[in-house]
Amino acid sequence: MEPRIQYAQTADGVSIAFWTLGEGMPFVQMPSFPFSHIQLEWQLPGWRRWYERLAEKRMLVRYDTRGTGLSDRDVTDFSLDALVLDLEAVVDRLGLERFALVGPLNSGPVAIAHAARRPEKISHLVLWCSYARGSRYYESPQVQALRALRDKDWEIYTETTAHALVGWSAAGEAHQLAAYMRESIRPETVEAAWRGQEEFDVKPLLPQVRSPTLVLHRREFPFSDVAAARELASRIPDARLTVLEGASGAPWIGDMEAAATAIDEFLGEGVEPATAPVEAAARGGFRTVLFTDVEGSTALTERLGDAKAREVLREHERIVREALRAHGGSEIKAMGDGFMASFSSATGALECAIAIQIAFAAHSESAKEPIRVRIGLNAGEPIAEDEDLFGTAVNLAARIAAQTQGGEIMASDVVRQLVAGKGFLFADRGEVALRGFEDPVRLYEVRWREG
Repeated sequence: MEPRIQYAQTADGVSIAFWTLGEGMPFVQMPSFPFSHIQLEWQLPGWRRWYERLAEKRMLVRYDTRGTGLSDRDVTDFSLDALVLDLEAVVDRLGLERFALVGPLNSGPVAIAHAARRPEKISHLVLWCSYARGSRYYESPQVQALRALRDKDWEIYTETTAHALVGWSAAGEAHQLAAYMRESIRPETVEAAWRGQEEFDVKPLLPQVRSPTLVLHRREFPFSDVAAARELASRIPDARLTVLEGASGAPWIGDMEAAATAIDEFLGEGVEPATAPVEAAARGGFRTVLFTDVEGSTALTERLGDAKAREVLREHERIVREALRAHGGSEIKAMGDGFMASFSSATGALECAIAIQIAFAAHSESAKEPIRVRIGLNAGEPIAEDEDLFGTAVNLAARIAAQTQGGEIMASDVVRQLVAGKGFLFADRGEVALRGFEDPVRLYEVRWREG
């Protein structure tokens, strides 16, 4: 079903067309300026598949910037600040307090400017085949050649540009894209847009971006080389660079799934899983509490330094959060090098713990810095207060995790009895004296490798 076109009004009085698709985490994809037409895009099969893929797990937002598509075309201001106003109009119209943002191609500098100015709004920033300085982009021989061609013949210019963008082997897609380009903007508007983009220079803003950032780039993309992507990733704090094979600036041409998977994995980091409300515990609800802890995290930081160690710990956070989402876990809090989570089901908690260890074992086979995680579990009736859990059941789970070695899962006898007959394998580790508990506690190792 074709998305419904809606409109937002900018602070300088320009009407901006947009649509939304799907539900969940807001994900705003900016236009590949200066060519954009949100209605025609939906009619192109490749483009539609890309949008449907992005909207599988979230609410996708697409809009036409000023001068293009279904937005107001009688405009002359294409400055960086003006294009930021277009984005702000759409997110304000939708009431988005926080959202992920992708800036493809020439919209990348606009996305960077907004992320630097409004860090509280951007949960994640994705930059696709983009750059920091417009002058560097427009001074390239390829862009200069196309610019001269545009002044001679508008149709030949669009056909050539389309082939260069999607790859010379994708003749059918390129012809469709060229027709789309001619419908999306007037020839005279392109020149005004290019003049505005030549002035883009967000290099001074890069160190001010505080949102988690993924820089995605196609290795053979002709208009902006990998060096431009490296500049973005090196100057944005803790940004990640992923270089994909291929030459097309259209993510749905070539290995679309590689691009989509990279975005999925990145957006999964730092996102709280759908959680069961902890208020149930306050009413006497019975919960299984799980703690994780990275073994040797302090030594890791001393050896690698803060920045490199943080990269390792972000991978730990991604793996744990993916497992929590998959097994119905509620993330109660993250503690730098560990998590506290709760489950309504002891079976779900143990399955999650096993999935975490399997994922870390696979990761460590190829990683330069293997991650070894301790996991401890206990079950009981914790007290819920201020979105946290307290009480003996929680304290015991934390003490059990502290007794565990990296790569192990340790559980209390309560947990073992709750999952009796469910096929889990346990090894009796005997009674252990735990700090803060008067009587020794019998612990059981979950033999996840054998299982």
